[in-house]
Amino acid sequence: MCGRYTITISLEELLLRFHIDGEFTLYHRPRYNIAPGQLVPAIINDGRHNRIGDLKWGLVPSWAKDESGASRMINARAETIAEKPAYRQPLERKRCLIPADGFYEWKKKEGGTGKQPMRITLRDEAPFALAGLYDIWLAPDGRKVSTCTIVTTSPNELMTDIHDRMPVILRPEHESVWLDRGVRDVRLLQDMLKPYPAEAMQAYPVSAIVGNVNNEGPECARRIDIGTDAMNAKRKA
Repeated sequence: MCGRYTITISLEELLLRFHIDGEFTLYHRPRYNIAPGQLVPAIINDGRHNRIGDLKWGLVPSWAKDESGASRMINARAETIAEKPAYRQPLERKRCLIPADGFYEWKKKEGGTGKQPMRITLRDEAPFALAGLYDIWLAPDGRKVSTCTIVTTSPNELMTDIHDRMPVILRPEHESVWLDRGVRDVRLLQDMLKPYPAEAMQAYPVSAIVGNVNNEGPECARRIDIGTDAMNAKRKA
């Protein structure tokens, strides 16, 4: 699954990297520990321009009776995305990019003594686009609730040792196709949802503080020495 990620670049870098029309901007600050249930920046295409705005992470289908299932729909499996009622229509008509520059996953420690949080990035630490779907739910009180989910796939060679799933990182040449609402070929779309090349990625350990969603500073994403982190944790205890 993908349950935490980062987007630490500036607004200017974000607009430039994802070809976003300057007219469609939002307030943005570097974020080091984005979690489900929060508002996250997402990119759609309106037929002419790439636009950026906030979506709540955790999909609520347009036909849902209430919002209670959102926490269970933070991820959509690429292998079954065209079959599930909640994802089938968004796959055809409501696709988005979730900009990121890293994501977190928890790796089992040797000997079964807990899990070590890892941050996974591209080797050059450049920003990338996660494949996302979105939908809009109309609440009984008239509110429009705009939500999203991140598509996941099987792990590449790097991720296999860490977790059995990974988010879909779209290749740059696929981003505009993914956003094009005129593209309805499900097979073509699913063919983009493959594991990103392991040789282009890296993973490193980060502090256990990332496990607490209230911790949002740059120290969450900082590479650590595992022995030093364990020693500090014991002192705090």
